[in-house]
Order: sequence, then C-alpha cells, then structure tokens
Amino acid sequence: MPVIYNKDIDDTTVLAVWKIGETEEELLSALQLKQHELDFVASLNKGKRLLQWLSTRVLLRHLLNTDEYIDCRMDVHGKPYLVNFDYHISLSHTYDYASVMISKDRHRSVGVDIEQIKTKIALVQQKFLSPEELALSGLKDNIQALYACWCVKEAVYKWYGKKGLEFKAHIRIQPFVLQDEGVMTTVVELPEGLKTLTVHYFNTIQGYMLGYVVA
Repeated sequence: MPVIYNKDIDDTTVLAVWKIGETEEELLSALQLKQHELDFVASLNKGKRLLQWLSTRVLLRHLLNTDEYIDCRMDVHGKPYLVNFDYHISLSHTYDYASVMISKDRHRSVGVDIEQIKTKIALVQQKFLSPEELALSGLKDNIQALYACWCVKEAVYKWYGKKGLEFKAHIRIQPFVLQDEGVMTTVVELPEGLKTLTVHYFNTIQGYMLGYVVA
C-alpha cells in the first residue's frame, strides 16, 4: 500500500494518507465485507467513487493492524463509526488520494478533510466564508488560503459530526498567516455553547490540501 504520509498526532491519534493505485479487485481482496457492504459496493458506479470508498476501508484496516472484521458504519448524521472498536474515526478522499484519522481516546473526536486544489473555489468563497473572514489579510481570492480554510472548516464539521452546523454561520476562522504547514484557531458555535479549536492544515503533496482536528 503506497502510504505517503503517516503521523502519530499524539499518543492515541494517528493520521495517514495514501495514493490510490490499486484496482477494484485488489482493494476488494484486502477487505472482509459483509453482504450489506457488498450490496453498497454493487450500487456504486465503476470508477473513482468506488475506488475511493474501498481505499478508505483498506487504509482503515492498515492503521488498525488487525485481521478481525472491521464493522464500519455511518450514523444518522452520516458520521462514520466503528461497531467493534471503541475508537473515533474520520475518513476523507479526493481524486487519487484517501485519508483516515483514528483516535483511540473515546473522549476525543477527530475530523480530517483532504482536497485537490482547483481555482474554481474562488467562485464559491462567499458561500463558506463570512464577510469578516473574507476581509482577513491575504485571504480573498488566494486559492491556497481558501482551500486551507475549506479543509479546516470541513475538518471541524466532521469532528462535530452532527447536522445543522453551517460553515459560514457557525465556524469562524480567526486571523492567520498562511504557511505550507500551519494552524488556524476557529470559534465554533455549537448548541451547547462556543468552542475554540486549534485546527491543523498542510499541503500533503503539490496540488492537495489537508486539514485535521482532534479534540
């Protein structure tokens, strides 16, 4: 498996990224799937989406380092969880890359997002950034900065894992200086009150951005 990034975030949290180079048959041979999963796989069109779904599960198996069946499901909000492991997980994929994040601390959730960088994000920046955020120095129309913000907000969204959290209204990015590998402070408006999070972002490889949070 071509793992291009594997990092222990702390004693209980790991993050990995790998390049999808296998065929559907090769990915399937590395998995133990039950009938409901095989039915879901059969419902997907042949192509990138199928390979991405399979690859996140193979990478999950690689990180858990187990021969046991891994029962990975989605809750009512669409957040992935493990039935037979008491861990928090987050999955992401884009084009030919997949990412998985695992926390073995049941009191700390995780969120990860990886994106291929494309200039078209400038066309939708007003949809996920507030006027105050767009006024931050060096942000508006800066493609790298916009993707860093998107990945950070998406990571926070996945960390929370419940519907109703809006990028523009509820996740507010504080002033930051764009770096190849940096952090952003976000203030998140949750039903239970405000939560301040430190979210990391970096260019995994040229042309891709990744954001992650554990809290």
